[in-house]
Amino acid sequence: MQKTIFVVDDNAINLAMAKEVLKDHYRVLTMPSAEKMFLLIDKIKPDLILLDIEMPDMDGFEALAVLKEKQIDIPVIFLTSLIDAEVEVKGFQLGVIDFITKPFSALVLLNRIKTHLEIDELIRERTSQLQQKTVQLQNLQHAIIFGFADLLESRDEETGGHVARTSAYIEILLDGLAERDIYADEIGLLNRELFISSARLHDIGKIAISDTILNKPGKLTDEEYTIMKTHTTEGERAIDKIVSRTDDVEFLTNARLFAGNHHERWDGGGYPRGLKGTDIPLQGRLMAVVDVYDALMSERPYKKPFSEEETIRIISEGAGTQFDPFVVEAFKELTEQFSVVSKRYYD
Repeated sequence: MQKTIFVVDDNAINLAMAKEVLKDHYRVLTMPSAEKMFLLIDKIKPDLILLDIEMPDMDGFEALAVLKEKQIDIPVIFLTSLIDAEVEVKGFQLGVIDFITKPFSALVLLNRIKTHLEIDELIRERTSQLQQKTVQLQNLQHAIIFGFADLLESRDEETGGHVARTSAYIEILLDGLAERDIYADEIGLLNRELFISSARLHDIGKIAISDTILNKPGKLTDEEYTIMKTHTTEGERAIDKIVSRTDDVEFLTNARLFAGNHHERWDGGGYPRGLKGTDIPLQGRLMAVVDVYDALMSERPYKKPFSEEETIRIISEGAGTQFDPFVVEAFKELTEQFSVVSKRYYD
């Protein structure tokens, strides 16, 4: 398939000459101004643009800046008689890939275009391969997370579906906070997909807790409860061992923060470190709400499930003491979505 070249120049003779040189090799579209180019570029995306610098209304530098601002990823060569060090520096800073001096040689024009199109094609091919490898790595990471989560849930007889439900609640809450511009700076820096997936490992430390304690049908003794509380630090330890064997630290960073901080309290009365307020990582503050929501809504051998109204009331009353008040405010506006997830999994 023929490559498409845009030639943008306010001089009709230059346009005619460029078209004559290129027409046997490429599909060539000529236009007398950058404004005309932008009208056409939404309909036809060229493979390369030959762009004059000195034009009325919008010069080549301005046009290049607009292309960059609009994130239009098309290689641009300046076709110009205006060449000096300052012009070259400005052009390369804006993203131009080359300069061809007017009046141009037909052979030089053809060879430069051919070279840059080949380079661009190679870059796109390598980028595509890298993206495919990235997707494969992400799929592997998710498979590892799901595998650990399934292993954990197979041991804990009381919490069937807890991992899937809480990760779904985390997604709702994260999106709800983002929509309400709450903790926007922090959320904007997150890898959303990894964040939500990693929530599945918040209880990974329970692997280190004995079945006798983990699956005890009644209330735990003080000694047993002390041991149960270590699942937070045991979770961090387990994740640290995995991280020490990989270069991809980001992969399990969120999981570690979920595991170690989801029993901290806003007022500082939680465990394992008694962190307070926003010293508690966002992962812990979000999971604290959804973990309690799921526990209250779930049936256990020692209790019936709470009603939705009672669950919402308990969490609302915990705002500012047990829970982040800003997270609770968002939660109260998202309870219908929580209810849909809860009913779907229990049904």
